[in-house]
Amino acid sequence: MATPVFAVSEEKNRWLREKMAELGVTEADLEETFVRSSGAGGQHVNKTATCVQIKHRPTGIEVKCMKDRSQSVNRFLARREILERIERLRKGESFRDPRAEKLKKQKARRKRRAGGKYEN
Repeated sequence: MATPVFAVSEEKNRWLREKMAELGVTEADLEETFVRSSGAGGQHVNKTATCVQIKHRPTGIEVKCMKDRSQSVNRFLARREILERIERLRKGESFRDPRAEKLKKQKARRKRRAGGKYEN
């Protein structure tokens, strides 16, 4: 099964095909579902299933993407994210969200500082 063409530039579609081939990921490995997005976008978002959920069956990695109002663009973005996570997993790195990690560290630092502040 060939990689579908998404509503992004031909260069980005080509990059996606090459990256999937490089990592050995096929469309058959991906389980894709569509759900309604939430947030800004008004009636259009409420009526259409633009949010994309992809699961890579061999690794069990799941990605949910609702960054754009276009389902096609979200399909591309979800695939890009899942490929990045698979690549990090193969390098032995954690595939956690870097923003979440940063927030976790900030919270721990604030907790340590507050602990010393109120001791008698």
